[in-house]
Amino acid sequence: MKVLVLFDVARPADPNEAFSPESLKQEDKPTEADVLESLRRLGHEVETLAVFDNVTRIVDKLTSLGPDVVFNLSESFYHDRAHEPNITALLDLMKVRYTGSGSDALLLCKDKALAKKVLAYHHVRLPHFVVSHRAHPLRRLRRFAYPAFVKPVCEDASDGICRASFAKDEKEAIERARFIHQKFNTDALIEEYIEGRELYLSVLGNNRLTVFPAREIFFDQMPEDAPKFATFHAKWNDSYRKKWGITNGPAKPLPEGVPGHLSELARKVYRLLKIRGFGRIDVRLTATGDVYVIEANPNPCLAQDEDFAQSACLGGVSYDTLIQEILNTAFA
Repeated sequence: MKVLVLFDVARPADPNEAFSPESLKQEDKPTEADVLESLRRLGHEVETLAVFDNVTRIVDKLTSLGPDVVFNLSESFYHDRAHEPNITALLDLMKVRYTGSGSDALLLCKDKALAKKVLAYHHVRLPHFVVSHRAHPLRRLRRFAYPAFVKPVCEDASDGICRASFAKDEKEAIERARFIHQKFNTDALIEEYIEGRELYLSVLGNNRLTVFPAREIFFDQMPEDAPKFATFHAKWNDSYRKKWGITNGPAKPLPEGVPGHLSELARKVYRLLKIRGFGRIDVRLTATGDVYVIEANPNPCLAQDEDFAQSACLGGVSYDTLIQEILNTAFA
């Protein structure tokens, strides 16, 4: 197939600039490099388009190239991730096939509070939560169970999540929410902190869904009584991960009946939030076997060494096969 790999960069880019896996790695784009290499191994005719702040260039490229499908890896426009759904909306208007979720799922999941309200309506087990609105910050938290966990409503990739996100009481929760209002200019989500194992459930497909074996994040060198959750540094800072023995890997053995429940839950959340193509559902498993949905991620990272691809590998699906299957979902 004729495939256009669409992604964003942090600088103006010439629409005719051709990217190779090597140049993408220099741009700190490992996911794009891995996908591009895979598509070429699969024998597809591949071109690239880097976007920054020019909509016309996207339209012109799509018109002149006429791709069979766009492999959509774009996450922002003009440095703003809030515009991610607008890229897929443009592709829809131009009647172009593309991989991954559409603007409806991207908009819904980007607003973590709204996504939780949808899931709560459908009786999905969630941590108790409230929203502190930037325009009208909360002053009190009535009848709230502590500790609490505080994060931005509309940020991705654990932006805004650090050790201070863990609040032991009302004072700390309110202070952290106000910090988020000022730092990120957004609303703050204050939710009950769920002590337990953090699991990642990777889902592939549109109507007929495949749930791959769960992955888990481990905190081997952190103090036993310290709260354990994925901060920004715990996800992306290699030296921090090494210092605290933080690793991601296949989930340790799960209690009887839990794997089946996780699979059903992942499918339910995926469908309720209108995710398509591929997505990841993050959950917490308590010592008593209760499962709480933390959040849902349409279009998660597809780098070969990250959780989604590694989860597929656990399920017997090679990286190239995974990339081809994601392409196929654009035609389903």
